[in-house]
Amino acid sequence: MTDKELRKLKRGELLEMLLETVRENDRLKAEIEQLRERLESREIILKESGSIAEAALKLNGVFEAAQKAAEQYLENVRGGADV
Repeated sequence: MTDKELRKLKRGELLEMLLETVRENDRLKAEIEQLRERLESREIILKESGSIAEAALKLNGVFEAAQKAAEQYLENVRGGADV
């Protein structure tokens, strides 16, 4: 709407336009807040999944070491039985 068209509007019409603009602004602010919360939630999930992946890798290393120790133990037991 041009400046000239705005000047021709009555006070009530201008107030209604202003009220509509304020409502839209409030709606957009609420939507932005919801989107921020969703983004923060996803960031937390990504951080946690990274931590879980790291923990899984560390556990995998522990399991590998335990497997090697068990294999070495069995070799020693079998070797001692042969003697």
